[in-house]
Amino acid sequence: MKILIVGLGSVGRRHLRNLVALGQKDLVLLRSGMSTLPDTDLEGLPVARDLDAALRFKPEAAVIATPTALHLKTAIPLARAGCHLLLEKPVSHTLEGIAELREGARLGGGRVMVAFQYRFHPGLLAVRSWLADGAIGRPLSARAHYGDYLPGWHPWEDYRQSYGARADLGGGAVLTLCHPLDTLMWMLGDVVQVTATVSSQGGLDIAVEDTAEAVLQFASGALGSVHLNYVQRPPSHHLSIVGTQGTLTWDQADGAARLFRASVGEWQVVEAPAGFDRNDMFLTEMRHFLDVTAGRAAPEPDLDAGVRVLALGLAMHESARLGRRVEVAA
Repeated sequence: MKILIVGLGSVGRRHLRNLVALGQKDLVLLRSGMSTLPDTDLEGLPVARDLDAALRFKPEAAVIATPTALHLKTAIPLARAGCHLLLEKPVSHTLEGIAELREGARLGGGRVMVAFQYRFHPGLLAVRSWLADGAIGRPLSARAHYGDYLPGWHPWEDYRQSYGARADLGGGAVLTLCHPLDTLMWMLGDVVQVTATVSSQGGLDIAVEDTAEAVLQFASGALGSVHLNYVQRPPSHHLSIVGTQGTLTWDQADGAARLFRASVGEWQVVEAPAGFDRNDMFLTEMRHFLDVTAGRAAPEPDLDAGVRVLALGLAMHESARLGRRVEVAA
């Protein structure tokens, strides 16, 4: 199967390495040449400089790893051409063009999977399994926190020019750090209303928000809150869910999932597998995408789930702008 990789920045290179590690050899690169990384790991691979040239290679699948605001520019025509797509999160920076992407996928016959790799973290999978089994009764509230230091992500480049720091490329803490938004809705279902505020006070010299706080109302009646920031050192990424019969927690620091059942009165801990590495999530994600392309699995998550995350992020921005609670687009 011929696979096209669109965008060869940090995450595009990771997907490339993982595809090679999984035995994929028929790879094509579509790149602008703007990457700040060296090209040594790309030697010997065919390169297209524009989409028309890439389509002449007749790819059957594509990984979209360009900056957020550029995703749909290539995703829509590739979907129309019949490609299965692994689309980096978030789907886009606006809902404009989403209907066109859906129609392109319908006409082309390919499937769209959105790259939320934390859905493949063993600790979060354990939390979701406990929830499905009713281990803590009815979920009442949840809290997600994701703080990381933007200048430390890509130390080889000026972070102020990175997509996460630029409004024109769809950057800002809300959309760039949207993993917890997906996790919360994956665990607890759709969010129907949100109240949010954002700020840029971290001294990073960027024109997008570096901090965001939101209160969520889920369709189920549960409440939630999420905190996102670009300034935290050391980074911190964790989740807690409170139910009528107990509590669930997960922390990326040790990868462990923890369950407190009120009926038992003590914590049950599921440790991360021995030797677990962050890239293991990406490898499992890519294996799943390859299964999707072969018709052995449905996309996890699919485009609809990715669009719901985008809609929530955009509603957070709207709430912050208006200074009130807003409805989340269905």
